[in-house]
Amino acid sequence: MPTAEPAGDAGVNHHRILNAITVDVEEHFQVSAFEGVVDRDQWAGMASRVEANTDRLLELFDRTGVQATFFILGWIAERHPELVRRIADAGNEIGSHGYSHRLIYDQTPGEFRVETERSKKILEDASGTAVQGYRAASFSIVRSSVWALDILAACGFQYDSSLFPVFHDRYGFRGIPRYPFRLRTPSGASLVEVPPSTLSAWNMTLPVAGGGYLRFYPFPVTRWAVDRLNRKEGMPANVYIHPWEIDPEQPRIREAPLGNRFRHYVNLGTTLNKVRKLLETFRFGPLRQVLEEYGDLEEMAVGSS
Repeated sequence: MPTAEPAGDAGVNHHRILNAITVDVEEHFQVSAFEGVVDRDQWAGMASRVEANTDRLLELFDRTGVQATFFILGWIAERHPELVRRIADAGNEIGSHGYSHRLIYDQTPGEFRVETERSKKILEDASGTAVQGYRAASFSIVRSSVWALDILAACGFQYDSSLFPVFHDRYGFRGIPRYPFRLRTPSGASLVEVPPSTLSAWNMTLPVAGGGYLRFYPFPVTRWAVDRLNRKEGMPANVYIHPWEIDPEQPRIREAPLGNRFRHYVNLGTTLNKVRKLLETFRFGPLRQVLEEYGDLEEMAVGSS
């Protein structure tokens, strides 16, 4: 469990904390915001931009001497196995983002198990490495789909990064710790959970340092949030991005609702520079390494109630 540093230590030890940088590898048209507008049957015929965008991130990580965790869709890995191999050969960790980017609570347990096993095998065959980490599409392991944690444990995953302790219209798992912890699944299995970063303020839990939050907030706000997590709470940040978030030239899906288009397209031109400045300011690495450095984990049972 993290402990706060004394105020007098500010600026001394917090940059020693290793933060996680994670990439959810998916195409720009596969996001949940466009579900119902872009049919999965159309995916194969749409312009692919994921390889070029991911390579840009790999170049940035190489320049800054950082390795990351890449949660990759099985659908992507099936069509771009050489990209998976390049990611792994650069020393990055390979994790699973599921197969088809279907929300977990829209699947049956049987469907989820089939997709999860399929994606894990595709990724391991393509990378030549064991896949230990999982992140659900749109963080869609919520109270009603908590059964998915038992399936992840049964499939051999060691950790998950899907439970987001916030309120949101599409996801959210309030009441869990904001820092890495060991959870007991409903059936009693053990799995490490690494929630995306949040701050506790004004009796609320506020999401920071990832995805749309990274794009929407001015960089000084994100820098302050990561610094606060490291210095005040002794907690690693868990930053997440998508390859499409560094691609302001991507084709626009104009049929999507206005709010969804805003979420997806806001500040795309700022993301790469924000990520670069984060990598140059704080220590970052893959999630597996963050967990190795973090130490003992508090244990908590997670159920549907």
